Amino acid sequence: MSAVEDRIAELGLALPDVVPPLAAYQPAVRTGAYVFTSGQLPLVDGKLPVTGKVGAEVTAEEAKELAARCALNGLAAVKSVIGDLDRVVRVVKVVGFVASAPDFTGQPGVINGTSELLGEILGDKGVHARSAVGVAVLPLDAPVEVEFLVEVGD
Repeated sequence: MSAVEDRIAELGLALPDVVPPLAAYQPAVRTGAYVFTSGQLPLVDGKLPVTGKVGAEVTAEEAKELAARCALNGLAAVKSVIGDLDRVVRVVKVVGFVASAPDFTGQPGVINGTSELLGEILGDKGVHARSAVGVAVLPLDAPVEVEFLVEVGD
């Protein structure tokens, strides 16, 4: 295992299998020194643990945990194209989408689930630029979806 995967294990987590595409796309694509992930849902064993809108059926705390799961799924997608997560130079950008009830405005706090976990796993390499966006609905009625851009080395 890589040092990054050792750190994931130290946190009591495991890198999941890559989530198979739900439509016509790849989970991650590398171009030059960068890997772009597709939107990662918080799937666990191929299923969403909860569905609905944050601020209605889903609490902000639950959604933050789901955003952390999106980060793990995204790291698995990155690993699928680079082979070894120790090759990550840094996470450049995270974009998080939160399926929000009309009056919910806590999207940044939800996407902190992704940002904080990337920081715990990757240290300074996990510090990134970010957008947190509220949306009306996400695929499969997921509460959260996250994508990121990662710089990698050889």
